[in-house]
Amino acid sequence: MSDIDTLSSDTAPVAPAPAKPRSETRETLTFLLKLMVVVLIFRSFIFSPFSIPSESMLPRLLIGDYLFISKWNYGYSKHSLPFSVPLIPGRIFANLPTRGDVVVFKAPPGNRTDYIKRVIGLPGDTIQMRDGQLILNGVAVPKERIADFTLPLTPNFGPQECGAAYQDTDKGQPICRYERFRETLPGGRSYDVLDRGTTIADDTGVFAVPAGHVFMMGDNRDDSADSRFPQVEGQGIGMVPLENLEGKAVIGFFSTDGSASWLLPWTWFTAARWSRIGEGF
Repeated sequence: MSDIDTLSSDTAPVAPAPAKPRSETRETLTFLLKLMVVVLIFRSFIFSPFSIPSESMLPRLLIGDYLFISKWNYGYSKHSLPFSVPLIPGRIFANLPTRGDVVVFKAPPGNRTDYIKRVIGLPGDTIQMRDGQLILNGVAVPKERIADFTLPLTPNFGPQECGAAYQDTDKGQPICRYERFRETLPGGRSYDVLDRGTTIADDTGVFAVPAGHVFMMGDNRDDSADSRFPQVEGQGIGMVPLENLEGKAVIGFFSTDGSASWLLPWTWFTAARWSRIGEGF
């Protein structure tokens, strides 16, 4: 027998190295980390959800509405990121909004609260309110009286939010009733606004919108802390820098009247205002 044959027959086969045991915990944590990164990128640069906490944008938006905002329309700044983390200098891919856009933004300065209002004035515009009439660049914006706006009283919009003077009934059910008007901006953009009578918000001086800023107003004209008021003790927001814009409202994806209980899942359906889901802007 040759040496080669001897070596071949005497050499035992080498067993493969045992595979490392899989760590389900490590794989789960890795998956969750990747998912968090994807969600963070999506919320920061594509779409982000937003909920309506107040009645300042009635009649278009109700307390309990949930909507998506698109993040790319006006460019990106640190306010595009969660908690306004200062990773983006200034504003990149910048674009001006269009008058009439409904926009989510951070109120200046040093206020991290999210606001939602309608863009009324662009850089270089002048804005004034005279006896409840919006004056844009010296010209009265057309304002047409239309049917009253009515809203059922619910847990998230009760008598206190409505105001005693505006409470009414419809078929025996308590409702809130406001005078409603249709405004039409230059270029044809129309939207509805509410008027609660004569208030301090109805008459202002002339505001000149500086470069790099926009003038924001709520559609509920007599119950909105907006650019008509300086940011003093939370009473207003003043002019809003363009870099504070977070995104444009695009579509509502849910709405609730506030009557649901987390412990009673079937109430999630009875509390939903289904007719508002899918409404665009």
